Amino acid sequence: MSAQQLLAVENLHIRYGALEALKGVSMSVDQGEIVTVLGANGAGKSTLLRAVSGLLPASDGDIRFQGQTLRRIAAYDVVQRGISHAPEGRKVFSTLTVNENLALGAFTRRRMKAEITGARERVFRLFPILKERRQQLAGTLSGGEQQMLAIGRALMSAPTLLLLDEPSLGLAPILVDLIFDIIQEINRQGISILLVEQNARQALSIAGRGYVLETGFVSAGGTSAELLSDSRIQEAYLGGAALGRFDA
Repeated sequence: MSAQQLLAVENLHIRYGALEALKGVSMSVDQGEIVTVLGANGAGKSTLLRAVSGLLPASDGDIRFQGQTLRRIAAYDVVQRGISHAPEGRKVFSTLTVNENLALGAFTRRRMKAEITGARERVFRLFPILKERRQQLAGTLSGGEQQMLAIGRALMSAPTLLLLDEPSLGLAPILVDLIFDIIQEINRQGISILLVEQNARQALSIAGRGYVLETGFVSAGGTSAELLSDSRIQEAYLGGAALGRFDA
């Protein structure tokens, strides 16, 4: 492991029964980075994040965080080690209040009252609307507010690495811009980010590096500038064309 490497995914295979969803994926995130993962629906992007966060077992390969393997580590222990996951579709607890959702995000730190209070205040500084809505049921929030709550809940465990799965999905353009500004602010506060996002241009505009997943394998990778200038990626992601198979 290099001095700066935080997460290393090494030859990762994930199977759902007979279906192999990830086929030898290798990628990394260094301390302080935003790394984005691009790909069409069904490419394996969410599967990758679920594997990193301990929700899916690997059939082969390894996931290492700060030099230690995460294989066979329970999801709550992955959170305690410093990885939080804001899933696709927000998955907020609709019948609980904003404050209660945030408290659940801090469950692994539930005896650390002062730290939880500080984390909640940091979330409210990032998302002032959540402070206004703190006694409101999460199910009554707008889509944008629910996305803010999902991210805020993930931040309550004080992660070193934040996994974000499609944070702009279904949001109006003005809210997309706001969410991406906040992602950058979270990163400036010292949290590394692994970002799955279909809005390729916006994702690459804030990420330092990226990977392209295609039907379970990495078909391209490099700096954001390299990916933005790649004609294959321009055609598949930046010009609205359907995803084609990238040459090796």
